[in-house]
Amino acid sequence: MLSLLFEIAMLVSSVCGFFVAAWLMWRAQKQGDLQALAGFATMMAIWCLGHVLLLQGYHLAGVLVVLANPLMPTFFLHFALCFVNSEPVQNRFLDRLRDVLPWLYVISGFVVLESWWRGGGDVISTADLDAFFVFTDAGILNLAYTVLIGVAAHSILLFGWYRHQGNKKRSILAMFGVGAWGLLLATSFVFPSFGMNWFPYPMLLLPSYLLLLVYGVVRYQILSVNAFANRALLWLAMMLVVFCLIAVISVVSGQVGLQALANVPSWQLWLYSLLLLVMTAVIYQPLNRLISRLIYPGAMLNEQVLENWSSHLKEAQDWPALIAIGERLLSAQIRRNVQINMPFSDDIAVKTDLAIRLSHDQNGWRFILIGWEDASPGMRLTAEVFASLYANSCGLLDRSLALAAAERKRLDEQHLVELGGLSAAVAHELRNPLNIIAMASHDSPPETRQHIQTQLNRADRLVSDMLVYSGGLTLQRSPTPLRALITSVLAQSSLENIHYDIQVDDALELDADPQRLQQVFINLIDNATAFLRNQADSRLCIEATLEAESLIIQIHNNGPEIDKTLQGGALFQPFVTKRAGGSGLGLAIVRRIIDAHGGRIFHRVDTGWPVTFEIVLPNKQTQEEKQEQQNAE
Repeated sequence: MLSLLFEIAMLVSSVCGFFVAAWLMWRAQKQGDLQALAGFATMMAIWCLGHVLLLQGYHLAGVLVVLANPLMPTFFLHFALCFVNSEPVQNRFLDRLRDVLPWLYVISGFVVLESWWRGGGDVISTADLDAFFVFTDAGILNLAYTVLIGVAAHSILLFGWYRHQGNKKRSILAMFGVGAWGLLLATSFVFPSFGMNWFPYPMLLLPSYLLLLVYGVVRYQILSVNAFANRALLWLAMMLVVFCLIAVISVVSGQVGLQALANVPSWQLWLYSLLLLVMTAVIYQPLNRLISRLIYPGAMLNEQVLENWSSHLKEAQDWPALIAIGERLLSAQIRRNVQINMPFSDDIAVKTDLAIRLSHDQNGWRFILIGWEDASPGMRLTAEVFASLYANSCGLLDRSLALAAAERKRLDEQHLVELGGLSAAVAHELRNPLNIIAMASHDSPPETRQHIQTQLNRADRLVSDMLVYSGGLTLQRSPTPLRALITSVLAQSSLENIHYDIQVDDALELDADPQRLQQVFINLIDNATAFLRNQADSRLCIEATLEAESLIIQIHNNGPEIDKTLQGGALFQPFVTKRAGGSGLGLAIVRRIIDAHGGRIFHRVDTGWPVTFEIVLPNKQTQEEKQEQQNAE
């Protein structure tokens, strides 16, 4: 019986070795380490087959095959070198050792030939085995060389474990654990060679060594291996549970009156149970698919479909493209038109019977199925799986767009800094030729001199605005009475024939830079007076009110309405103006100063005045009072 078990174990190990080698060669794709590991699996399969040949009576062939075992650690050494000597670890000694690998194969072949020639192996009978391999005195070199190459291979792995990080370090650690297991299993192989006539029980588990070794190597490289290992462990656990149950049944069946069952040999019960478990494993997937089609008719979901969905959704570069791809994929899968609604969609009305509505909150993206109540269970399952995958794609695209926007903002800011430096340099350089032109025009006729002076003043104003706009903006904050500041600006402005009204409380005070804020009112009032000066019944009104934590300042005038093409954000862009002789930088400077104060500026058309500019600034006094009240509570 033990002889039969040993032969089955060796045969299973051989078959597993050939299958693993073929699978590794298929997945290797010119990877030197996996190709070498496939060679190791092949040699181990041949070595196990040699023991089967011995038990079948082919003693000479079996001995010759087993004596070829030095090639097995040589392939493993080859694998260790390729696996360890890769990025980011590159070692000169390992490079040189890799260069002499062909010679190591030659030496291993020579050791095998020497063992064959001198009769390095023999066959003996033990108490439990009719034929078992033992080394003769002439085979000691074969055994010693095999052990030496194995030690060298594991030394290289130890070096790799010390130098590598991440998954490679984990793989090497797993290989060491499996190596200890393999050493334990192989120890009994050499017992008879040293006169210990024991049955090699550990070798019955030899099939597990190769599988665990390969799994430890590729589990971090080929994800499909982990799915296979998960299923294999599940069936192994079920097998152990069945064996335990059979053992319990064999013991208690006679005591409960089931004498016929108690008389059945335990090994037959185990064999029948094992066959039943194998049959269950074979028919599980077909039955699972059949039942899924019965419960969820129309749902044809598998790994290929999910992979196809995922790959196509990743192609989307913006939200419209993602919506279009999502609708096309799901509609094609269920053969019904489906609409996908996003939070920012212009038209969120459901245009089809079936829809998926996406929403976003602090916990991520969520979905709601709309109109799927009457859909078949298969269609609904397909929609739920797709919507879950689609929500994940929304999160990925959202982060991708945010990163792209941040990068564009950084580049824009860098470009503005460079442009600001260039503008400042140009503005400074323009001052010199302007001064030369002013001095050269001193002796020209009065009319010509006046015309030149007007244009020089215009150019000087443009240069000054460019310097203000392009220069670094630092604030020197201090308590600033608002009404007094506005009054001083109006006193310096040309307000002939313009009626003005200041509706600002004397007690209003701002924490602001008075010089910068004065520039804001100068620009806004100058813009207004430029259009009001030649208009009858011209009026200008400045009012300020407190609301919540903000101070709202409105500058009204009854001049001509601003062109609709300029309303909105374009009005505050540089070099945008309808004012004759204007630089186009006045409002851009205003917005920049207000932004620096943490405020906002708008153009409004709903106040009853033709033109209104509204400034909203944070009110530090109100915030401090609120904080004091909270502290008191």
